[in-house]
Amino acid sequence: VTVIVTPNPTVNITASSATICAGQSSTLTASGATTYAWLPGGQTTASIVVTPTANTTYTVNGSNGTCSSSKTISINITATPTVVTSITNTTICSGTSVVVNATGATTYTWLPSGSGSTSTLSPTSTTVYTITGRTGSCNSAPKNFTVNVTTTPTVNVTASSATICAGQTSTLTASGASTYTWLPGSQTATVIAVTPTTTTTYTVTGKNGTC
Repeated sequence: VTVIVTPNPTVNITASSATICAGQSSTLTASGATTYAWLPGGQTTASIVVTPTANTTYTVNGSNGTCSSSKTISINITATPTVVTSITNTTICSGTSVVVNATGATTYTWLPSGSGSTSTLSPTSTTVYTITGRTGSCNSAPKNFTVNVTTTPTVNVTASSATICAGQTSTLTASGASTYTWLPGSQTATVIAVTPTTTTTYTVTGKNGTC
């Protein structure tokens, strides 16, 4: 009597990546047997694509006829970072700066400018910034925010006459801003008439929004 012994197959598994970011996939490939059965999932092909939502151990049972053996492999998930930004002010005057803090990741990439987790931005015009965070090999979704720039006004003043006789009036006209405040007098018109009794210096402050 001849007893034929068929060896159990030596099953191996390879993964395209054993550590993936949340939402990504890895391809698992089994070898060493004729037929395969995977758990979890129940697939029966030699290669499968998995997209686990948590760290998961996969087992493949490989068979040659009635002889079989199993092999396991673990796929680990790295959480995808979520970037959160905080900004001191979303509207600034031209020539000034704003500080932006980013949290939620290990490193950050800024466009069109900026660096690190805290950046001082000095745009010359209204600008949309994009921050992408990275933890390990996983990138966050881009985070966008806008810094609005209001032009700081350049104020000019003209006088109908800079030298007048006592009792006469001079008309002062301001330009270059949206609103004005005069001193002395606290007038807020663009054009004011003044009748000083002595030589007087008038100051006008112009504003565009908060600038």
